Amino acid sequence: MTVEVRPATVFDDVAAVIGPKRPNASVCFCLSHRIPAKENQALSGPARGEYVRRLCAEDPAPGVLAYDGDEPVGWAGVAPRSATQFDRSTRIPHIDDLPVWSVWCVRVRPGHRRAGMTGALIEGAVAFAREHGAPAVEAYPVDNGDARVDLTMAFVGLRRWFEAAGFTKAADTTSTLDGFPRVLMRRDLRTGS
Repeated sequence: MTVEVRPATVFDDVAAVIGPKRPNASVCFCLSHRIPAKENQALSGPARGEYVRRLCAEDPAPGVLAYDGDEPVGWAGVAPRSATQFDRSTRIPHIDDLPVWSVWCVRVRPGHRRAGMTGALIEGAVAFAREHGAPAVEAYPVDNGDARVDLTMAFVGLRRWFEAAGFTKAADTTSTLDGFPRVLMRRDLRTGS
């Protein structure tokens, strides 16, 4: 398998990976951490897709996609923290004034898991942020140790995934997901890493 990670500019490919299964759904498309809660709750059905279609046409794109040949098989949501709900979070701290980027969602389609896709997506998200001038990239994964995490909750990532990609724990948070604490992980890009 040859994996290539590219900016998420093709809406149909984004929809194939993170689009809802039902066209009238009011979830997914990776919007819950990108837009205010009221706006997220109000967007349902085709309106969610149209919102993401517009994001795919913007610069920067709303994230990155992993491809196996021409097939989109994975997604990582990545954007400046200032353009996400993490910027206003009272549970996930700001540790300094750097204009960091955030990776908040990593998803690999069934049938393509356990093939190194997660690492490729994280590295692709970091490269994308670096290309757009990010001095550092943050993630807010669960710190689950060896405990199993429900796949529907693993979208925020696991601490060990980010450690394997060169991130280090920068702070604790007061956020939890599926009973696990979330930690703030950071990778500094100013040193060339």
